[in-house]
Amino acid sequence: MTPDVTTQSDASRAEVMSSVDATPTQSEFVIADVTCDDAWLSMRTTEAPLLEEWA
Repeated sequence: MTPDVTTQSDASRAEVMSSVDATPTQSEFVIADVTCDDAWLSMRTTEAPLLEEWA
C-alpha cells in the first residue's frame, strides 16, 4: 500500500506570475506559481475575468 503524501507550501515564498500565451487559433491566460512544480492554471482569454471587474 502506498502511503499518503501531503505536500506543504510556504505561501510567504510564493512567486506568482501571469501571461497570455497566444497561438494561431486562440489565446490563453496563464497564472503560475514559479516556485512550485505543476502549480499553474490556464483559461481562454475570452473567459478570463477583467481586471477592472475585480475592483
